[in-house]
Amino acid sequence: MTQISGLEEFRAEVNGRVVDESDPDYDTARLVWHGAIDHRPALIVRCGGPADVAAAIAFGRERGLEISVRGGGHNPWGVAIAEGGLVIDLSELRAVTVNPDTRRAWCGGGATLADLDAATQRHGLAVPTGLISDIGVGGMTLGGGYGWLSRYAGLTADNLVAAEVVTADGRILRASADDHPDLFWALRGGGGNFGVVTGFEFQLHEVGPLVHLGLFFWGLESGPEALRLGREVLASLPRAAGWQLLAGVTAPPADFVPARYRGTSGYMLVVVGFGSADEHDQVVSRVRAELPPLFEFVLPLPYAALQRSFDSFAPSRIYAHEKNLYLEQFSDDVIISIAQHLPGADSPMSFIRLLGLDGAVADVADMDIAFSGSRSSRVMVGMVALSADAESHKADQAWACAAWQALRPHANGSREYINFVFDRDDDRVRSSYGAEKYQRLARIKALYDPENVFHLNANIKPARQPASRSAGGI
Repeated sequence: MTQISGLEEFRAEVNGRVVDESDPDYDTARLVWHGAIDHRPALIVRCGGPADVAAAIAFGRERGLEISVRGGGHNPWGVAIAEGGLVIDLSELRAVTVNPDTRRAWCGGGATLADLDAATQRHGLAVPTGLISDIGVGGMTLGGGYGWLSRYAGLTADNLVAAEVVTADGRILRASADDHPDLFWALRGGGGNFGVVTGFEFQLHEVGPLVHLGLFFWGLESGPEALRLGREVLASLPRAAGWQLLAGVTAPPADFVPARYRGTSGYMLVVVGFGSADEHDQVVSRVRAELPPLFEFVLPLPYAALQRSFDSFAPSRIYAHEKNLYLEQFSDDVIISIAQHLPGADSPMSFIRLLGLDGAVADVADMDIAFSGSRSSRVMVGMVALSADAESHKADQAWACAAWQALRPHANGSREYINFVFDRDDDRVRSSYGAEKYQRLARIKALYDPENVFHLNANIKPARQPASRSAGGI
């Protein structure tokens, strides 16, 4: 075991727990969601608050340790766990407080979507978040944050009001429209490049407690028809509704799935209504009339239950890879390409996901926040390769790349959603943000992290000539 000077003094300094290889919890503490990640950090600091984070940054920098930040541990690259380095673990910072009068929520940097949903739904309120309940709020927000509520209320980052940030030099700052507005702009989509965010303040929206679910499933032979119907439904969907279409998905062994269809591969259209029951019934009736499904699942359910409904599609310790792109037009050529590439997937867990955008997502101007993705696109497509072991995963990873390449001619530019970019490639990071946004981010990076301490991420390189804090254009 590597000996680190001053370790016992550091343990006494922080309120949280410091875990190293001698600790019986070490092997559990270093695990993350992705099954291929088996990193062995020198230290894992389970921080009790921002002061612990500041102390951990200083301790790591003084000893030349690479520093990583762990929130929910869902990052696809495994960068939450620095090999041989120091992990700032925020998993103890999961408290959520809600003020229903002001419609604001404050949550710790280690909170999961389930933590946030549970607290806000007690008041019939919600923050637009992602699709899997054990994802960390932090990484999702800092990258953007898509989910069922996006068309209704925007991205998670669009709803961020303020953040508590510990910078590379140990300062504890509040970032908001009035406090460090340059940093606040960068945090909303620029990832973990600018500091460790130990707390988030969100604006809330009235949602639930019951929402309307419509899930419809067709076999592979009905693929083009199901995709075309999904396109038509999305085009006429009320703003207060979410839309997702999964192609090549395997019907789960759930009670609502008839026994003869469990394990069947096909197409699943999911529409979630946040408006009236009548509005949702019109969508359901149209789907039934135009293309009767093999089975359906239509009912009102609690919003918090909806947020957990697709957890089985991303189980812990799975081998995963994803490619994504944006479509301005959901054309017939796109439909043909998707249907043609589905047979190439080897694993029954792999699928192509189409997520409906527009609505509130398109209401925000591109430069208003640092978000990397497209505001003008109608659909985001993800080629999701999931496998139970490393060997079989190679084939599905190749399938995802091939399907992505086939769809690229139809993409709306080179933008990608940075949270779904599995390849840490400087050129892809730059192209995802675009030149103007990347340059602005680089200038802000030079102000708050000029030595690039926080580089285990979709990295923004600090501008070569750091701008002064009073400089224009930041």
